Amino acid sequence: MIVYGSEYSYFTGKFEAYLRYKEIPYERRPLGFYNYLWRIPRKVGVAQLPTVELPGGRWMTDTTPMIGWLEQQHPTPPVLVPDPLQRFFGLLIEDFADEWLWRSAMHYRWDYAPDRALMRRQLASELLRVPLPLAIRARWIGLRQRRIFVTGDGVDRRTRPHVDAAYTRALDRLEPVLAERPFLFGERPTIADFGLMGPMFRHFAIDPTPARIMRDRAPAVYEWVARVWGARASRLGGGELLDGLPQDLGPLLRESGETHLEMLAANAAAHGRGESRYDLRVQGVTYERIPTSSYRVWALEQLRHHFRRLPIAERERAEELLRSHGCWVALWRVEQLDSGHDPDRRAPFGKGSRMVRDGGLLMRR
Repeated sequence: MIVYGSEYSYFTGKFEAYLRYKEIPYERRPLGFYNYLWRIPRKVGVAQLPTVELPGGRWMTDTTPMIGWLEQQHPTPPVLVPDPLQRFFGLLIEDFADEWLWRSAMHYRWDYAPDRALMRRQLASELLRVPLPLAIRARWIGLRQRRIFVTGDGVDRRTRPHVDAAYTRALDRLEPVLAERPFLFGERPTIADFGLMGPMFRHFAIDPTPARIMRDRAPAVYEWVARVWGARASRLGGGELLDGLPQDLGPLLRESGETHLEMLAANAAAHGRGESRYDLRVQGVTYERIPTSSYRVWALEQLRHHFRRLPIAERERAEELLRSHGCWVALWRVEQLDSGHDPDRRAPFGKGSRMVRDGGLLMRR
């Protein structure tokens, strides 16, 4: 298996952590300019990180369905756990990490000068291998990433404090959980842990500014990042998991209900109206002109699909928990969804859609 990705990529880190845990052999290669411009778009429809070339020549992309497919090939021990209630809430936490914490991760990397200075050189060296001086390539990367993923995603002088706080609130909600047990649901990692590795590993735990905050504010989270990266199924075996949704994960669910699910609902409404951008108001703060994403409509479709597949008793319990943590209304606010993403249900093997309608080099999914 060849994983085309980056040593500094949000979703490449998430996917590699999963492969390492399952002990699935792979080789990571940089995306590279040739692959970005021609080869990978021809294979999967869009250049994004990571993209995987399987033995035999099949290609796939998008970490969530890739992990789902690999779970069928390597089912033991499952990260999509048998407990249906726990599996649903694990997927909800994964999507919160994938879609909401993304904004804070991009902000810390490209808004803070020390982080930007370091990471633009690292990414230019790894990904932008063209015959130009490194300083020019690095400056182009820094300006471009900030324009698309920070200022182009509603982060400005007014919203910046809220974007900062989204990260520290996540730390504050995770710290007491991970101070008590090694992983979110017990003694081995699940999809919730790997989802959170996206932002927490190759962004927050590595970029200078958020890494310092994590070490000082949430040392148990910092330790957990290393623990997930070092986890191996053969050593952890069938470590026990708690039942259902542990009570101490409630604050994280409430944060998802106030932010992540509100964003998915507002995005879905804008997508249904055919709008390319929309305004989002969460926790008393308004983000203006956020790019509309068909993928995020699909993410909401998938959460609803997983909920509807729950057995009746677990579905009733899930609804009770979603209501009590402020998640229910936003989850169902937009009645009709039609993302247009993966219409043939071929993910992770179909042609991918971009995160946003006017995207670019996607350090995504």
